[in-house]
Amino acid sequence: MPIIKSAKKRVRTATKATIRNAKTRRSLKGAVKSFYKNLDDNKKKASTALASAQSELARAGKKRVIHKNKVARKQKQLAQAAKLANVKATALKKTVVEKAPVKKTPTKKPVAKKVAVKKTAKKSK
Repeated sequence: MPIIKSAKKRVRTATKATIRNAKTRRSLKGAVKSFYKNLDDNKKKASTALASAQSELARAGKKRVIHKNKVARKQKQLAQAAKLANVKATALKKTVVEKAPVKKTPTKKPVAKKVAVKKTAKKSK
C-alpha cells in the first residue's frame, strides 16, 4: 500500500481507468462477435453490426485502449469479411441535437479618442 499522497491518488486513478478500459473492451468484443454471428444468418443485421463494430473499434482507439494501428487492421478485416459475404455497411443513425441559434448582440461603435492636450507651465520671470 502506498504511503505518499500522490501515489495513493495514482492507485485510485489507475483503478478507475482499469474499470473504464474493461468496459470499452467488453463492448468492443460484443460488437465484433455480433457482427460475425450475423454475417452468416442475417445480412441486414450484419450491415448494422459492421457499422457498430467499426464504431466501437474507433472509440477504443480514441480512448487508447488499443493501438491505432490495430484498430485500422481490425476495421479492414471486418470490411473484408463483409465484402466476401456481400454485406454493405450502413451508417449508424445518430440523433442530432440542433443548437439554438445564437443571437448576435449589436456591435458598439468605437468611441473616438480624445486628443491629449499638453499643458505648458508658464515661466515666471
